[in-house]
Amino acid sequence: MTDGPLSRYRAKITAGELSHDPMQELCAEKLQSLKHALDHYEPATGTGGWRERFGLTRRRDEPTPPLGLYIYGEVGRGKSMLMDLFYETIDIEKKRRVHFHDFMQDVHERMHRYRQTKKKDDADPIPPIAKDLAEDAWLLCFDEMQVTDITDAMILGRLFEQLFDHGVVIVTTSNRVPDDLYKDGLQRQNFLPFIDMIKQKLDVLELASPTDYRMRNLTAAEVFLYPTTPEEASPRINEMFATLTEGARVAPDSLSIKGRKIEIAAAGAGVAKFSFEELCTRPLGPGDYIALATHFHTIVIEFIPKLPDSRRDWAKRFGTLVDAMYEHKTKLICAIECDPAEIYTNGDYSFEFQRTVSRMTEMRSQEYLDMAHLT
Repeated sequence: MTDGPLSRYRAKITAGELSHDPMQELCAEKLQSLKHALDHYEPATGTGGWRERFGLTRRRDEPTPPLGLYIYGEVGRGKSMLMDLFYETIDIEKKRRVHFHDFMQDVHERMHRYRQTKKKDDADPIPPIAKDLAEDAWLLCFDEMQVTDITDAMILGRLFEQLFDHGVVIVTTSNRVPDDLYKDGLQRQNFLPFIDMIKQKLDVLELASPTDYRMRNLTAAEVFLYPTTPEEASPRINEMFATLTEGARVAPDSLSIKGRKIEIAAAGAGVAKFSFEELCTRPLGPGDYIALATHFHTIVIEFIPKLPDSRRDWAKRFGTLVDAMYEHKTKLICAIECDPAEIYTNGDYSFEFQRTVSRMTEMRSQEYLDMAHLT
């Protein structure tokens, strides 16, 4: 077999880097077939497009593009890893692999620049932008396609219609089935033709693996690092965070709770990273912690110090956070100055804190780590 995503995938299994997963292998086979089809395809130049290819006016010399691929499934199933194997082995000069959010940011920037150069406010930027994008890359690989913004939703249908018109082939990953894109969004009825287009132009495959490989790989190491110092723990905590968010865009985020905002310094792929001070020395309450525990499947705390006896308030907030995470099966990754049993031992909340220690012990068990997150 020539080099391709399937041979690379099987080589990783042989080398012990991956365990065999039937759904991952099926996805690799689909990507291998697409690679083979693309070996014999290149978009025609000039006008025309997919309407002509499917209509009476189709030009005889215009190649029909192969179906792209839409891979969806829960986090940690290997979608990005498989798409990367495809991207690495595809011998196409004009290709681009980009996070979907970053792609849309690029589109908005291009629209802004276009409008600045045009005297007419009604000049349509979509056709020239799509043409430029297609000239830069006729194979687009998107990671984490998701649509939450109404502006993006209103742009996508016309933009992708133009991209397909230019013969662009798209491979994308997503956590959502196409029919759930922009779910419950404003004016969603105007977005539905985009979903129909995606299902027409892309082969839709669910990567329905039962295993979250990000979390399984992480459990080979200790999810609690102790005793340690912030300086010693920082590289390992950052490595764990990178493992859990691999392939995802990591950026600041915020949650709105009853008119208040909780600022989050770094989040991606359902994982959020905090300092202990951000979570437990500020006046947060049970509702805040429940919101965090339901919104994120994993919370990383950079460093938990041994608490002074006088800081009952910090100990109680931390206990409330752990309770919320425990009830929703949210995973906890953290570095701790001391043994968890010694975090808060002599203050007037120390008796109640024993339950927190007990729950922390359970939260680093394999049985707990294998449980599904409850939103």
